[in-house]
Amino acid sequence: MGMVVGISSELLDRLIAEAARAHPHEACGLLYGTGERIDDAEIVANVAADPARGFEIDPAALFAALRAERAGGARLIGYWHSHPTGDATPSATDTAMAAADGKLWLIIAGERATLWRAGDHGFEAATLDPDR
Repeated sequence: MGMVVGISSELLDRLIAEAARAHPHEACGLLYGTGERIDDAEIVANVAADPARGFEIDPAALFAALRAERAGGARLIGYWHSHPTGDATPSATDTAMAAADGKLWLIIAGERATLWRAGDHGFEAATLDPDR
């Protein structure tokens, strides 16, 4: 069995609602927690040139999160985004853009959310466990 990561159902519902609100654009943001649990998430601006076809996390938000982590704040463990017209699996663009840094990628399509880990050989499926 692969990696299992907990998340509260309230947090997961909030991200799914944000993805629906952003439709037809992709919603995106940052994930905070430990390797075993997503404790919080931040909704950030999608600054992609075509936000209906891709996402780019606002670099200012990403840098602020990294600075806060270095200063003792919440640990950045990954990213989340939505696929408004696709499924909840990594797209070819996701695969091309992901660094092999071990970060988590939570992908939302409709009411479905899946979790992936960016590794040396591309994305590895992980299990998202609500209320764990």
